[in-house]
Amino acid sequence: MSKLIYSTITSLDGYVSDESGRFDWAAPDEEVHAFINDLERPVATYLYGRRMYETMVYWETPPTGPDTSAVERDYTAIWQAADKVVYSSTLQVATSARTRIERRFDPEVVRELKASTAADLGIGGAELAAVALSAGLVDEIQLMIVPWVIGGGQLALPRSLRLELRLLDERRFGNGTVHLRYQVVGPEPVS
Repeated sequence: MSKLIYSTITSLDGYVSDESGRFDWAAPDEEVHAFINDLERPVATYLYGRRMYETMVYWETPPTGPDTSAVERDYTAIWQAADKVVYSSTLQVATSARTRIERRFDPEVVRELKASTAADLGIGGAELAAVALSAGLVDEIQLMIVPWVIGGGQLALPRSLRLELRLLDERRFGNGTVHLRYQVVGPEPVS
């Protein structure tokens, strides 16, 4: 059985984007990006909401040339090799290979996918991850916490859940970023 892993880059105060929707402050340096590549390498399928897909589809045809780093080329290959499922009621056509669009997120279908797949699944987008967390589908949360406080925006984790987590791993990087990897022991709805 595969694991469903929610990985995200977040500010120290818990936001994946600021109040304007920007996340330029979260761009990883080479060391952090290489580490993220290693985390993403075992993921065979990504589950995305529309907005996260529209952000990530950049990797379908990124610029190439002498300024493209080996880390970027590596991530491009990782992303392109994975299947993608995009949950959207408005997106009409996928603009990347190995991609299908689903009109709604069905927790039972995701449970079946986890049970029938040997390789891990990744979930991207805070809103979609909140739905999956609420349904008890997420097995791990991986946070890349960057040394920024942005004061508001899109939260990385939902306020409507209490989650019991078990720390599996942590790592500090030279730029002040910290990686935390948790096993989700269980959700508990906030009353």
